[in-house]
Amino acid sequence: MSVSELSASAQNYLKAVWGLQEWTDEPVTASALAAKVGVRMSSVSDAVRRLAEQGLLTHTPYGAVELTEDGRRHAVAMVRRHRLIETFLVEELGYRWDQVHDEAETLEHAVSDLMIDRIDERLGHPTRDPHGDPIPSAEGVLDAPDACLLSSVRSGERVRVERISDADPELLRFFAAQGIGIGAVLAVREGAPFSGALEVVDPAGAATALGPAATDAVWVTRVVSND
Repeated sequence: MSVSELSASAQNYLKAVWGLQEWTDEPVTASALAAKVGVRMSSVSDAVRRLAEQGLLTHTPYGAVELTEDGRRHAVAMVRRHRLIETFLVEELGYRWDQVHDEAETLEHAVSDLMIDRIDERLGHPTRDPHGDPIPSAEGVLDAPDACLLSSVRSGERVRVERISDADPELLRFFAAQGIGIGAVLAVREGAPFSGALEVVDPAGAATALGPAATDAVWVTRVVSND
């Protein structure tokens, strides 16, 4: 069965479960799913029960919500749609990276599998979207970087930006204004005392102070010095 045969609601729930567990080892709870989808707990309970009956989710009372093998396949198909559409909007239609999430949320339910394959071909089979998230292949394979949160990096290290969360468009606009994007190499040093901030310095020497809301939205890999 193609993911296109599922309802838009089912597609949203499966993609949401995937998104909640993609960058963390924390279990996906019903309350986290409700917050992610933006609905009441009663709605989540009904949806999870229906999807479990279809063999797409498993859930024990007060336990984690998990994707079955079929559920994962459909979730990854939706992730592929979303990220390819975002990439297409940026590269072909001139959208900014802070403008594409909501558009992709709407379009991903309307496109066909054929159109997604054509977009993939048109873009040259990209492996990362504008925010650095890995784009699954047609076979459902993802090549995700072994990245960590910027907030976990120690002062004195150099890092490469691999992913920036697209949850907050205003934060994306801030990063763009500071020249901090995917692939940027930054030196990390302590911020002002008691500020809870880190300071990042680009190769040109420009420094930017980032508070926890910013450093918890950026995933990086460490750059080994050749010195």
